[in-house]
Amino acid sequence: MSLRFAVSLAALAAIPAALHAQAAAAAQTRPYTEGSVWDISMIRTTDGMTDDYLRSLGQTWKRSLDEAKKQGLILSYKVIETTTSGPDDWDLLLMVEYKNWAAFDGLTDKMDPIWQKMMGNEDQQRQLMTKRLEVRHVLGDKSGQELILK
Repeated sequence: MSLRFAVSLAALAAIPAALHAQAAAAAQTRPYTEGSVWDISMIRTTDGMTDDYLRSLGQTWKRSLDEAKKQGLILSYKVIETTTSGPDDWDLLLMVEYKNWAAFDGLTDKMDPIWQKMMGNEDQQRQLMTKRLEVRHVLGDKSGQELILK
């Protein structure tokens, strides 16, 4: 092996170590640590139909997420009701907490049996979703990671 090749090889081998050290230093200077990941749905219920929608969620969504929590697929879930600031604003947040971004890998395949058990086959699930259109509008859905300030 030539000296030039050996020096080049040594330099290439040092790159991953330098990148790791740089990433570690950057992590130490961040003013936060990464927390759990939340999936958040913003819902606008039809006037006078909030309790009907919440009853429906209690019969299906809550039961499904209780099972998902029991199986370790989620950490927690919450429903938050707020006042609205206009006709296009949401009044309910549906929040599901996951351990990290990796929890989403293969999640559909893991959740499908739970949804089917709690809400029935695809046709029954479609009927439920169609019925819910009468009492709520989904204004948006976001996923984000909690940042815990240091």
